Amino acid sequence: MSGGNEFRFFLSRDIKLPVTFRVKNLEDALPPKRSPNPEIDHAAEERKAELYVECSLYIDGAPFGLPTRTRLESAGPPYFWNELITLSTKYRDLTAHSQLALTVWDVSCGKEEGLIGGATILLFSSKKQLKTGKQKLRLWQGKEADGSFPTNTPGKVPKHERGELERLEKLMNKYEKGQIQRIDWLDHLAFKAMDKVKERESNKIGNSHLYLVVDFCSFEHQVVFQESGANFLPPPIVLTNELVIVWDPEVGRINPSEHKQLKLARSLTRGIIDKDLKPNSTQRKSIQKLLKYPPTRTLSGDERQLLWKFRFSLMSEKRALTKFLRCVEWSDVQEAKQALELMGWWETIDVCDALELLSPVFKSEEVRAYAVSVLERADVEELQCYLLQLVQALRFERSDKSCLSQFLVQRSLRNIELASFLRWYVAVELHDCAFAKRYYCTYEILEEHMMKLASVVNGNEDGFKLWQSLVHQTELTAQLCSIMRDVRNVRGNTQKKIEKLRQLLSGLLSELTYFEEPIRSPLTPGVLITGIDPSESSIFKSALHPLRLTFRTASGGSCKIIFKKGDDIRQDQLVIQMVSLMDRLLKLENLDLCLTPYKVLAMGQDEGMLEFIPSRTLAQKFHPDEHGPFGITATCLDTFIKSCAGYSVITYILGIGDRHLDNLLLRDDGRLFHVDFGFILGRDPKPFPPPMKLCKEMVEAMGGTESQYYTRFKTYCCEAYNILRKSSNLILNLFHLMAGSNIPDIASDPEKGMLKLQEKFSLDLDDEACIHFFQGLITDSVNALFPQMVETIHRWAQYWR
Repeated sequence: MSGGNEFRFFLSRDIKLPVTFRVKNLEDALPPKRSPNPEIDHAAEERKAELYVECSLYIDGAPFGLPTRTRLESAGPPYFWNELITLSTKYRDLTAHSQLALTVWDVSCGKEEGLIGGATILLFSSKKQLKTGKQKLRLWQGKEADGSFPTNTPGKVPKHERGELERLEKLMNKYEKGQIQRIDWLDHLAFKAMDKVKERESNKIGNSHLYLVVDFCSFEHQVVFQESGANFLPPPIVLTNELVIVWDPEVGRINPSEHKQLKLARSLTRGIIDKDLKPNSTQRKSIQKLLKYPPTRTLSGDERQLLWKFRFSLMSEKRALTKFLRCVEWSDVQEAKQALELMGWWETIDVCDALELLSPVFKSEEVRAYAVSVLERADVEELQCYLLQLVQALRFERSDKSCLSQFLVQRSLRNIELASFLRWYVAVELHDCAFAKRYYCTYEILEEHMMKLASVVNGNEDGFKLWQSLVHQTELTAQLCSIMRDVRNVRGNTQKKIEKLRQLLSGLLSELTYFEEPIRSPLTPGVLITGIDPSESSIFKSALHPLRLTFRTASGGSCKIIFKKGDDIRQDQLVIQMVSLMDRLLKLENLDLCLTPYKVLAMGQDEGMLEFIPSRTLAQKFHPDEHGPFGITATCLDTFIKSCAGYSVITYILGIGDRHLDNLLLRDDGRLFHVDFGFILGRDPKPFPPPMKLCKEMVEAMGGTESQYYTRFKTYCCEAYNILRKSSNLILNLFHLMAGSNIPDIASDPEKGMLKLQEKFSLDLDDEACIHFFQGLITDSVNALFPQMVETIHRWAQYWR
């Protein structure tokens, strides 16, 4: 016990998981490149650095295992890997003097790799506690990380050099771990002050240090070092006035008295009595209340006991099954057996609740198999809405050839679109070392079964041809990556790069102009593409030079796509999937808000395709009509208002950040839509983001806050918000299945992200109260855009400048 609170901990010898950490980013600018030959110095300056980080584990000063490298990163500065590294060594194998040596290399220098610098960090603190959370390491420039003990390249800034910046970094680390209370309004002020300190420190003359940021894995409790097989000896207690932390070996163990009482209360001999038990009115109210809990909420001991006690009377209530299964003591063989029997007799649950049973909370193979059997009822369209998450759920299965894996393959064999997307979703996960074997197993099963398909099942194409049509998608992607490398190497402006692109497509790579055989479009597998039209293909003017390609289709039409290399679009893919799902949910309630869920497909960790939607900026006028409202047609204005309402609600729920006029686009028919989703779940690079992402141009286009069109906009917003709140469990379940993914804004803190998402649904309010709440949000956000401002609203207004 410490200060009246329990101190719980794990022993390192008991943790059989592999050592895991995340290489985040490189802070501050690289020193300028200089060539010994002045004549080629200009070329050296223009060459962009291509960096990777080499990670080596040292135990007691000796290397342990093989070094691991991150991917190449050339999109900086800033250089941002955000890559999860999993070593072969387990935590239980570490000693108190285990060190991680990290060296940054630059491969853009030609044959000889350029050494940027290195740093070393001990994995355990001086108190023998495993280090967790963000660690900012100062690189020793020009030196490779040294793994000897003690090291010559410590990443920790020496005490005599530590200043205000280091103090703030330490406090920020505690804040991110939840060790400092969060007070939103005060936090905003503190962050702003910290940014000023950082800016002042970075501008100091002679401040040329480079910092590598890594994020160590966190556990539910603190991890204390103890060698495997060693006798437990508490640290010696020295009589001082300081508070001494003493490790209690009994902490974390089950209280035998409480456990005995629980066993008695749930004794199987009570099963006969429990069958006839009926809750009284007070108990019924309590049960109905907890059945409305979101799937993210943990049940208390009393709530679990209440559900268990009246389990027999709840079997006709399908919503109660997931809550009942959460209160089962699965380690008790007899109790688990009875729970599984009851599950078989229970009223069949909805597909939405079946997704909850596939989350990491439920380990039982029988429970997960039951969830898969419920998914069988979903049609192709619904299944495609959840496919991305179902592929992620394979991480939580207990075997490589699980019921879920078999189900996904079998359903894909009956629909080529499902097969194509399943193949891509699985292929992208092959880059994750921890689960590569599992995903490769699913990939092999899909390939094996599809190759055996008879032509009678799929019209004129037999299984071999179908599989080949999917494999050709990968070959096309590889060729497009090659083209991007060639185009990026062209010196000059964007027009010269466009000329090079068209020259390649018409010359050396003319086989891309007309394919030997039609290929299924990766974005729309039902469409066959026959080649690329060079004259209609171009390049966007941006740092990564994305390609805009026009494909000819077998039906005689065309389709335009954007191909990106060097950008992780998995987060964009998730957001657009949610926009598509919410669009479907709204339309099921007869509310069409004219959304634009354009197609996005990640094809790797840093490459992918997006559907190209012709659009312009908000500043331009469409469909002019001198007799219509504000000089445009009434239909176009109504479409604009609906789409503004739809995206205002969706961006609020998903916590979309970094909104500006460059990522708000307008289609010819008046549909507004959002692009580029680098910040979600409340993250935003700008301070003081407003509650809702409304810009001045949107409101002015509706005729201002006093117009009938603005009133109509607010009505659409409130109606859409209440419709989507009804499906909050579905959306929360889908995000919970993404908990193990490598999507940046989820992987950084899955639990925190889920709670932020849950908060946005205001589940404690009824529909009427929600209308008042949401109208208040709109009013606050819009008032920030116009002159009548108080201080907080003034800050929100700065967001759009």
